[in-house]
Amino acid sequence: MKDGILVFVEQNGGKLDRVAWEALAAGQKLAAELGCEVSCVVLGKSAAAAGQQLASARVAQVCVGEAEPLVSYTPDGYALALKEIIQTLEPAWVVFNHTYQVRDFAPKLAASLGGGLASDCVGYRVENQRVTLLRQAFQGKFACEVELTGPAPHFVSFQAGVFREDSVERQSESAPVRTFEISIAPGQVRTRPEEPFREAKQSVDLTQAEMIVAVGRGIKGPEGLETVGKLAEALGAEIAASRPVCDNGWLPMDRQVGSSGQTVAPKLYLALGISGAIQHQVGMKGSHTIVAVNKDAEAPIFEVATYGIVGDLFEVVGPLIEEIKKLKASG
Repeated sequence: MKDGILVFVEQNGGKLDRVAWEALAAGQKLAAELGCEVSCVVLGKSAAAAGQQLASARVAQVCVGEAEPLVSYTPDGYALALKEIIQTLEPAWVVFNHTYQVRDFAPKLAASLGGGLASDCVGYRVENQRVTLLRQAFQGKFACEVELTGPAPHFVSFQAGVFREDSVERQSESAPVRTFEISIAPGQVRTRPEEPFREAKQSVDLTQAEMIVAVGRGIKGPEGLETVGKLAEALGAEIAASRPVCDNGWLPMDRQVGSSGQTVAPKLYLALGISGAIQHQVGMKGSHTIVAVNKDAEAPIFEVATYGIVGDLFEVVGPLIEEIKKLKASG
């Protein structure tokens, strides 16, 4: 696959979550625009099981890295294993999703191969085979364009939610699965694995929510959250917010969606009283269906909304809750 795209797919116990498929969707899209083939690689314990799942995707091959030092994740082990695979396949680009694990080992990997790494990207564009990567800086206050120069491979990670898992292209025949017997000598892995990092118990992972009810300054104050909470309960949705709501302390910071918060891609994103500044759009524009309610007909949120309602959110939410209850009652 010389000069193609190699996607690192993160797995956990042989299982692939939404972020894993999003990474593959990113690699497929980039490969299509560059006119090259895409392959994927998976490492660690139960990698073979994950590889069989990946074989259903439209890829040239699935690479499985096996070695005793890879049974438990370490940045040394993963960087060494991927370096060996990359040197064998010679891809032009290596694509990741921006997870805690990737943040840990990707800089080490890129440096070992003399390649550039653009991390936490929110998009890209291709012009005349040149790839320009888009990143946010200074908590979303600036949008940066990054072009990686020098010899391949180039490395890039994308925020969760930038690409949709359901956009992964499939194929009728399974892709070939290639097993790499990784050579890692004793002493090369200098780190000892501990328990995987987990967010604090009170933190909310909005990236896994299928439905989100998000609120902005249009709720006027924390008292408006009671009504919104009833709507979220009726839908079985998580509550999220734009930055001003969290800055004011009306909701905790782990509920924030946007360039300085979480990036989400639920099936339904209901934006109530959110104007839709670019910093917020970065975090939710990958949602499958976006319904926006705002009194300002010129609010930017309507530019990305699937459906828009110009009106007072409190006049809309009440009847909406009643209709949802009726639908549930009718089965």
